[in-house]
Amino acid sequence: MSRNYGMILDSTHTNKEHKHMINDLVGKPYSFMESWKMGGVGSKRMIIGQVSPNLEKYLNDVSDINYANIELRSGGIILYINKGLKNFTWIIPYYQLVLYKTNGASIHAQGKFVHFKNTKTFKENKSFFKKLLDAKVKYDEQYDFQYI
Repeated sequence: MSRNYGMILDSTHTNKEHKHMINDLVGKPYSFMESWKMGGVGSKRMIIGQVSPNLEKYLNDVSDINYANIELRSGGIILYINKGLKNFTWIIPYYQLVLYKTNGASIHAQGKFVHFKNTKTFKENKSFFKKLLDAKVKYDEQYDFQYI
């Protein structure tokens, strides 16, 4: 299996190969008990305000509202984008993830970005983004080498 680190998958239908790739890149899903102890591992859906040009093909063509939500994994996040009846999955390992808080929030990785509008649905995810930042910091700390 070849590694593709700029990966966006068509996840409209279940695919065992995709499941293995996702688990390899960002870890297996948290168990029910782990998820419960963490207070959940998924965001509520948020409205996409803007995306990088290389992600535009994954959005609705007409002026429909575009939604996405995020799932935490031990090694990264999965961003789910809905386009009509199709679903797309963007797999982002923590070491590639960059977050910006700019009138909402932007997720950047692999030369792409998604900006979420600062709406009610975004504000409802404030605790989720704190959890996401904490998880990224915890992940990054294991590779934080101290020089003597």
